[in-house]
Amino acid sequence: MSTVKGADAHPAGFRHPLAHLPQLQLAGKPGAAPPDDEACFDLWRKYAMLPNVQRHSLMVAHIATRLASRAYERGFDVHVPEVRASALLHDIAKTYCLHHGGSHAMLGAAWVVYETGNYNLARGVMLHVHWPWEVPSGPEVCTLPFFVIYADKRVRHDVCVSLDERYADLRERYGRTAAALEGLRASCEQGKTIERALSAHLGWTLHEDTFDCGRLVQ
Repeated sequence: MSTVKGADAHPAGFRHPLAHLPQLQLAGKPGAAPPDDEACFDLWRKYAMLPNVQRHSLMVAHIATRLASRAYERGFDVHVPEVRASALLHDIAKTYCLHHGGSHAMLGAAWVVYETGNYNLARGVMLHVHWPWEVPSGPEVCTLPFFVIYADKRVRHDVCVSLDERYADLRERYGRTAAALEGLRASCEQGKTIERALSAHLGWTLHEDTFDCGRLVQ
C-alpha cells in the first residue's frame, strides 16, 4: 500500500474550496475510502486496461499526487489518496471504449462508482477530459478535478511534456477537421487557464516543472 500525505484528518484552518464549485447531483457515499494503488491495479486487470494506458495512468497519478500534496501542505482541504486513486482510474474505461465506442470518461465514472462507492473519485474521472463550467481563478481550483485534468493534459502517452507539446501531438493525430482543431484549441486554452490558476495558488511555476519525471520540458 502506498503512503501519501493527507490521509488523516486535516488540521484546523484548512479551507474547503470545493463547496464553491458547481456540483454534479450525485447521491451515494462521497466519503467512502478510496482504493489504494494495489486495489486500483486490480481494477485495471478486471477491466483489461492496455499496458500503454496503464503507463499513462501511472504518470498522470504521479503528477496529480505531487500537485495535491503541495496543495495540502499549503493549507487546502485536499485528501491526497483520493486524488491519486482518481488519477489512477481516470482511464479505466479507455480500453473498452477503444473497442466498442462511447465516452470513456462517462463510462469510467460509472464503473468507479460501482466499484468504490466514492463519488468524488468518479467526479475526477468524469471531468478529466473537459471542465464544462468556467475555470475558477480562486482557491477552489485547488481541488481533485483540476489536479486530474491538469495532470492528464501534461502527459503524452507516458511522458511528461508541456501543454504546447501535448496539444501539438493531439492536433497531429486528431485534428482532421476544422471543428476538431477548434475543440483542441479550446481545450489547450482551458489547460493553460488551469495551469495559471494552480501556479498562482500553489506558488509553483508549473509550466517549467517536469515533476521529477526524468525529462526536461522546454
